[in-house]
Amino acid sequence: MPRNPDRRTAPADPESGGRPRRRPQRSPRPGRARRVSDAPAPEVGTEFELEIGPVAHGGHCVARLDGRVVFVRHTLPGERVRARVTEGGSGFWRADAVEVLAASPDRVAPAWPAAGVDGVGGGELSHVALPAQRDWKKTVLVEQLQRLARIDPEWLEREVTVEAAPGDEERRGLHYRTRIELVADADGRAGMRAHRGHDVVALKKMPLATAELSAFAVAEDVFSRSWTPGAQLKLVAPSEGDPVLLVDGEPWRRGKPDSRPNARRSVTEVVTGPWGTHRYRVAADGFWQVHREAPALLTGAVLDAAGPVEGTTVLDLYSGAGLFTLPLADAVGPQGRVIAVEGDAQASKDARRNAHAFGQVTLEVGAVDKVLAGALSGGAAADVVVLDPPRTGAGRAVVDAIAARTPRRIVYVACDPAALARDVGYLAAHGYALTSVRGFDLFPHTHHVEAVAVLDRQA
Repeated sequence: MPRNPDRRTAPADPESGGRPRRRPQRSPRPGRARRVSDAPAPEVGTEFELEIGPVAHGGHCVARLDGRVVFVRHTLPGERVRARVTEGGSGFWRADAVEVLAASPDRVAPAWPAAGVDGVGGGELSHVALPAQRDWKKTVLVEQLQRLARIDPEWLEREVTVEAAPGDEERRGLHYRTRIELVADADGRAGMRAHRGHDVVALKKMPLATAELSAFAVAEDVFSRSWTPGAQLKLVAPSEGDPVLLVDGEPWRRGKPDSRPNARRSVTEVVTGPWGTHRYRVAADGFWQVHREAPALLTGAVLDAAGPVEGTTVLDLYSGAGLFTLPLADAVGPQGRVIAVEGDAQASKDARRNAHAFGQVTLEVGAVDKVLAGALSGGAAADVVVLDPPRTGAGRAVVDAIAARTPRRIVYVACDPAALARDVGYLAAHGYALTSVRGFDLFPHTHHVEAVAVLDRQA
């Protein structure tokens, strides 16, 4: 598809992988503009009245004060707010909206007030109506792909979608997480860390958790008990079996460490769709998609994106415990081959157990770039490559190694739009064109968005 040379868009939050504009922008009020480098950094806590501009990757909106970029949380485009500076600097400032003077029609009562100003991180869009949250995330996907991969914005506006997961509208975007992580504050109260900080904000509940997980937290007195300060708590509600509580990695049961020899350290997940049903054994503290609908939703999207693969070779990179590996093995059939690569030792152990019945699956353990350059350096070309890298993305070395195998199609599952856009740009240099992007709102009330992008090799 056509690429776009015009990259004149709103600045991205540098924390997210984007780059701020190098040229200073003028104030909207004539006569008050000055060079960014001349504007002194304010004291943290200073308050300003700001007119809010477009969204930026990272959960912020962009405002400008005397030519300086200010990334403002807890607001919406078009609003006028009083904002408190939380970080100053020579390049840009950060601020939180502490008073809304003129509200957007997309503003709603926060679904999770504890994630507001001076609250915990992880719920920075809870003041935004759910349809507007998906519009926000589409805007970020489009902006990053335009900015970093130079994709035509008109094509992106037409083709990029962000879909809600089943049941989220009815639940107001709440009660979707099957896994939550907490930490005990200095007084032993369970909570979460403040945004961009180390301080722990104590909580009385976690409304993003599923109803089952919330009931389990109550039964285990998670939010009412006094824990050892600094204790790390992980609660898991698998799709099959009872929930699990780990404290500093050790199983707990009924308010005390579970000393039984067979204490649960792994859980069973069952994923069902038109492709069939697969069971996965996963370490309780290992990686698994946290949204209750995400495993099935993403599996279906990946299989649809891959297209017919029977009898072909599929490379499954960053394969984890085998979420995509097993249905891909069914899809390629006994005459095909799936090569799964995973760097995490525990995930690889889980994958080996989950895929033991599939003779067409080969598992390679090690960092993806090193495996592609080593054990698989002389391997046969892949017909399709599926990759689901961490938030930092695949990077140039992995992209180059993928392109060297000349797959006809690449299916890229991304949890960070900036990393996706960067790697799409790298792949374009190898002759791969972005042909579709499906976004999935698997983290309601946060700025995070999952995307499944398809890139096809051009003749």
